[in-house]
Amino acid sequence: MLRHPISSSKRYHLVLSAVHMVYRLVNSTYTVKELTLRLTRLLCQFIRASSASVYLVHPVKKNVIICASFDNQINIWRDTPKELKDVGEDVLAVSRGASVLKEDCIGLPLIADDYLGAIFVRRSAAAEGPFNDFDYEMLSVFAEQVVTALKNLQLHQEHEKIILGSIASFGNLLKKQSYSRLTHPPVYMEIVKMIAVYLKVNSDGVKQLEYASMLHDIGIIDVPYDILSKRGKLTAQELELIRRHTAQSVALISPVAYLKPVLPIILHHHEKYDGSGYPSGLKKEQIPLGARIIAGVDAFEAMVQGRPYRSSLSVDGALDELVKHSGSQFDPKVVNAFVSLSSQKKFRKLLSLLKS
Repeated sequence: MLRHPISSSKRYHLVLSAVHMVYRLVNSTYTVKELTLRLTRLLCQFIRASSASVYLVHPVKKNVIICASFDNQINIWRDTPKELKDVGEDVLAVSRGASVLKEDCIGLPLIADDYLGAIFVRRSAAAEGPFNDFDYEMLSVFAEQVVTALKNLQLHQEHEKIILGSIASFGNLLKKQSYSRLTHPPVYMEIVKMIAVYLKVNSDGVKQLEYASMLHDIGIIDVPYDILSKRGKLTAQELELIRRHTAQSVALISPVAYLKPVLPIILHHHEKYDGSGYPSGLKKEQIPLGARIIAGVDAFEAMVQGRPYRSSLSVDGALDELVKHSGSQFDPKVVNAFVSLSSQKKFRKLLSLLKS
């Protein structure tokens, strides 16, 4: 095989650099899709490849189910049988344990307890020089890191499924105990997400808002139903009991370390932009953005659905109320997002579904 004219010291530093780069990538990535797409770009940069691809196989059937690739111009994600029908025999062989080292191609299997897939880099040997032993060694380092990252992501996703299942079970419990008004339909979360994206909340923040959308009122289960359904004016004692539900929600959720970033959103989603809300009287930017978003969507939902003590409003009527209280009860940025998005057909439909 070809030899690489590079010193041992230089090799050592390059390997350390590769490990560090993949480590940083792994710790800033939360989905398989994002990880594999970003990894292919990193590979082309670090190994000077013309293209890079990561293939993942089905754990039982062993057929390729995902392919992420980059050709130094665009990323491509393929995850349907139609898109993957042309996967070559070399890819299948490597994903089952073989390896390839050619002047224009290196392919290595991704191996944990079983075969997870394959990683390939390709190069124009004439333009960029042939691959060699050291390139193979470097790709091996990447492959080891990728396997660790994929296994961690799989555990993360399993953990997430368990949590979401528990949340769904809790929602069913609320419905069985006549608290159905305190659970939110799926469109509620979609509205929250669209507003968050409009306000340029990052993907991690959007995920936190998904959880907050489902969990922010669970502490209300400690409030007697006759108080929640009361048509007349609440006494000071009854009002205080209701206001405790944010802290109670946090108390119920806090044992789950995974949900720690969600707690400030849940605790403060009844704060008002002018500082007149509860539990802490926070105002303006002191209130977490996620809590300001939830507050707006909560209020809109309450207005269009109605309450025992108040008739329901139309979608436009509820939007007018948000505008009316912009800067006092609601964050003007959140209100502006509502108004701007309401001109879009999809968002408008979600608002209408929330009313029904």
